[in-house]
Amino acid sequence: MLKILFYSFISIIILFWGCQLSQEIIDENNMDGAMDLASYVNPLVGSASSFKLSHGNTYPAVALPFGMNFWTPQTGDMGDGWIYTYGAQKIQGFRCTHQPSPWMNDYGAFSLMPMVGKLEIDGKKRGSRFEHENEISYPHYYKTELDTYGVIAEMTATERSGYFRFTYPPTNDAYIVLDAFHEGSMVKVIPKERKVIGYCKNNSGGVPDNFASYFVVVFDKPFTTYGTWQDSVTQVGKAESEGDHTGAFLKFKTEFGEEISVKVASSFISLEQAELNLNREVGDKDFDDIKDEAQTRWNSALHRAVVEGGTEEQKATFYTALYRTMLFPRKFYEFDEENSMQHYSPYDGKVHEGYMYTDNGFWDTFRAAFPLLNILYPEMTSHIMEGFVNAYKEGGWLPTWPSPGYRKVMIGSHSASLFAEAYLKGNQNFDYKTAYKAIRQDATKEPPAFAPGRDGLKAYNRLGYVPYPDYKEATAKTLEYAYDDFCIMRMAQALNKNRDAKIFERKAMNYQNVFDKGTNFMRGRQANGQWVTPFDPVEWGGPFTEGNAWHYNWSVFHDIQGLIDLTGGREKFVAKLDSVFTVPPDVKVGTYDTTIHEMTEMVLAKMGQYAHGNQPIQHMIYLYDYAQEPWKTQYWTRYVMDSLYAPTPNGLIGDEDNGQTSAWYVFSALGFYPVCPVVPSYAIGSPLFDQVTLHLDNGNIFEIVAENNGPVNYYIQEAELNGRRLDKTWITHQNIMGGGRLRFVLDEQPNKDWGSDPEDVPYSLSNENVEFPSTGR
Repeated sequence: MLKILFYSFISIIILFWGCQLSQEIIDENNMDGAMDLASYVNPLVGSASSFKLSHGNTYPAVALPFGMNFWTPQTGDMGDGWIYTYGAQKIQGFRCTHQPSPWMNDYGAFSLMPMVGKLEIDGKKRGSRFEHENEISYPHYYKTELDTYGVIAEMTATERSGYFRFTYPPTNDAYIVLDAFHEGSMVKVIPKERKVIGYCKNNSGGVPDNFASYFVVVFDKPFTTYGTWQDSVTQVGKAESEGDHTGAFLKFKTEFGEEISVKVASSFISLEQAELNLNREVGDKDFDDIKDEAQTRWNSALHRAVVEGGTEEQKATFYTALYRTMLFPRKFYEFDEENSMQHYSPYDGKVHEGYMYTDNGFWDTFRAAFPLLNILYPEMTSHIMEGFVNAYKEGGWLPTWPSPGYRKVMIGSHSASLFAEAYLKGNQNFDYKTAYKAIRQDATKEPPAFAPGRDGLKAYNRLGYVPYPDYKEATAKTLEYAYDDFCIMRMAQALNKNRDAKIFERKAMNYQNVFDKGTNFMRGRQANGQWVTPFDPVEWGGPFTEGNAWHYNWSVFHDIQGLIDLTGGREKFVAKLDSVFTVPPDVKVGTYDTTIHEMTEMVLAKMGQYAHGNQPIQHMIYLYDYAQEPWKTQYWTRYVMDSLYAPTPNGLIGDEDNGQTSAWYVFSALGFYPVCPVVPSYAIGSPLFDQVTLHLDNGNIFEIVAENNGPVNYYIQEAELNGRRLDKTWITHQNIMGGGRLRFVLDEQPNKDWGSDPEDVPYSLSNENVEFPSTGR
């Protein structure tokens, strides 16, 4: 216990010191007059996680925005989804990773590990102790001291390459161990070129049989000795090994403080392409050149949103969250000798021209992560959409959780949301006609065994809902299919496919078929029309996904007014919203049979049945805007930002999930949120900072100003948009992308007149008084 208290105290001191140091760096390192925003980012946020309790389930990724390869210190064992955990005491290597989530695990991974003394190839045995006070972690750079060996390790990155610098003590026994991991690998040492080449085939599913990640590793110092191993059998002087688990070791003689630099690149296409990636992205540049370039890239990306005011901790939380939204989806394409774009397809195993992106759980990211990209990176959003169209062309079906290919996990067919949102918000530089064909197929055709599609589709189309227990998670699927049908409807209207639009408009109302007016909850429903009994709204699983009826009751993103009507009107709806926070945080494990981490995180949040650590309910706070009581949205958004986010290793609650939980924070800090992503408008909350300046791709600038802002001054008294009074509780996508100024005046007491009229509320499908916002095309 004393040891735990000691380390807790040390962590607090380090956090305080880190914030102070971060500010010093920001003040000293001006880049053409711009602040070094990358210094605010703490990639260790979220890393104090485990299988049983998630504080983000992240790892400190050194990368470029949306880069193909990430690099991270590895504390977990080979094959463990928890690559790096803050509570671990040893580092086993520095790893090339493509892991989007510990639940999805990794693929194409290999590692490098410097060591001194007796050679150890086993991951656990070669691990070195390290201390967090000697750890420096930024998006573009990582450094730590390996105490067991007296080695300083540093790494930085390009999009497809990594660069390492290891500083050794004086020794004749300095090693670098390259571990190509299990599930099939090959290594080959080429001493004359100070090089190791090879491949690794490790993956967690969703790949063709010919999948491999090919790598090239180049050292700036010749080896005194080398060797390889296969399945724990080590052979000195052997240049090549191939088998289930292989690796290589290189031995050096070093002086005190001598540095060995290592350049690494990989490719999913070929060894020749890996070499090309290394020469193109690194070439003759040294470590500091690549580090500076990576820092510049991150600062350029982070300067899309420049905040003023707020505390240093809030700025660190904001920019760390923004960093997390700029990691996924991952670029999965490369450039050949003629600089033509090409990619290995994880769908058919062939090499094709064009874009490919992967590593994204649409069930999570359709909610806020992709809407944020549509504002900050509209051109790249079109490229991402083209990549997903290519997935359909190459595999015959759209993915729902590509990693890197088809992975049949989670529910919904939310590529409909992604494509329709991008198109309706004007980001149309992709094959949207084929995209529409693909999302229509998801909604009308039963998928083959390998493809995600829609589970229970025939029953859904016949009954108007997915029946339970015929299909697990049936009510959650019904609700999300109905939203996806709304997305198809809106895209069909925009493409003048009027017959389709009418069909999918009817299907978009299918959420009504799983709402029980007797209990005022969404419920499981049998194929014969009867409600599933017994029913308890705090029981998890069954007809729901990672949640219960309290969480899924609000999953009608496109028709909140319709949900208000079902609930019995505005007053009853508001009372139901209020009760989410006041009912006890009771949990019945239901069909999960045991406590899962999402349940624990809801209880720890101490917000009743509000489970911010998981995605289904994250938009719920903004529904007060639709019910004419926006001051409650203002209160709760600030409360969640203040209490559930922090720039510390345990500073998140629940899974980060490819930037979604971070995107919620970024949007909420700006002062608005995309409740229904395919509708080009945003519900207003309470801006966190005194001013935020968005530097948009089109050259325009959009400012959000909060006058009289403060820790308890979060209630909107009045608002203006471009100098004109704003009483509506929403703004449009066009308002933002056209540039301008959104001004709020805040105070500590709510103004219950602002935004409280029926015509002030955001769009709903059933609300004929509010028109669908202009698409911005």
